[in-house]
Amino acid sequence: MLPDKKEHPKEKAGLHPRNKHRERYDFKQLISSCPELGRFVKLNDYQDESIDFFNPEAVKTLNKALLKHYYDIDYWDIPKNYLCPPIPGRADYIHHIADLLGQQQPAGPGNNTGNKIPRGNKVKCLDIGVGANCVYPIIGNKEYGWSFIGSDIDPVAIKSADKIIQLNPGLQGQVECRWQSNPKNIFSGIIQKDEHIDITICNPPFHASSAEAQAGAVRKLRNLKQKNIAKPILNFGGQNNELWCQGGEERFVSDMIFQSKEFAGSCFWFSTLVSKQANLKRAYQALKITQAVEIKTIPMSQGNKTSRIVAWTFLTPAQKIKWIKTRWLA
Repeated sequence: MLPDKKEHPKEKAGLHPRNKHRERYDFKQLISSCPELGRFVKLNDYQDESIDFFNPEAVKTLNKALLKHYYDIDYWDIPKNYLCPPIPGRADYIHHIADLLGQQQPAGPGNNTGNKIPRGNKVKCLDIGVGANCVYPIIGNKEYGWSFIGSDIDPVAIKSADKIIQLNPGLQGQVECRWQSNPKNIFSGIIQKDEHIDITICNPPFHASSAEAQAGAVRKLRNLKQKNIAKPILNFGGQNNELWCQGGEERFVSDMIFQSKEFAGSCFWFSTLVSKQANLKRAYQALKITQAVEIKTIPMSQGNKTSRIVAWTFLTPAQKIKWIKTRWLA
């Protein structure tokens, strides 16, 4: 006997209002854009079309279809076992930081509130840890026309992201990848002398060790499948440096904040995801020590998962107005 058909909300209310992925996946549309997705789509127990989200190949092909259908990306692929990020969550981060930049605009003719999102490639974004997938630059460029620098400590990831850029003409000249040769540095060696960045983004490694990352994967699968799982299956993939680092997310974010002070005048806003609520305390302590002028914490939610963006700037209100006039409005 089949279970009763599950009632699903028409929209994922937690996602940003401009997020193109608020509605349930329309697999017929996605298959029309990416026919290879068809072999992974089946009816689930509730007689809904879906894919097996525990199959890494199915998840990767879904991403290909989403990027093709919504963002006109003709070629997208990643090396085996590299991070395959959930597209809706990545899009949410981009839309929230677009709002953040829009809130900085001074009011003027035709813009009474001052809330106007800056668009076009004059806006430069630095994606720290761009990964092999290059997803943040794709969404940011396609949605707002921003230009991007993508940094990573992994040469294989840089090579993969470069290939995505080269095989999608719309990204050429809009996204540049830079290899970070010193894993201890986050901005130094990437931001060049006299270079200005409007916003930095980062999805930091979450775990503090490989063992912790594997235990987290087992726990997640056990909760979802409601049965014991012995061996972790990383359905979204991920290399060690993508999933964990010494001290985990808490240490990484703290280090980023302290290192950002050196580039106080080079960046309009710095930002990072902070997945774990408990890690905010150390981040706020670091921001107090470095004397950030303004701090914003932006809540995000996707399904049962809650997260937040922490953003900070060292610029005064007068310096911000000058930045906008000389960079965005010139």
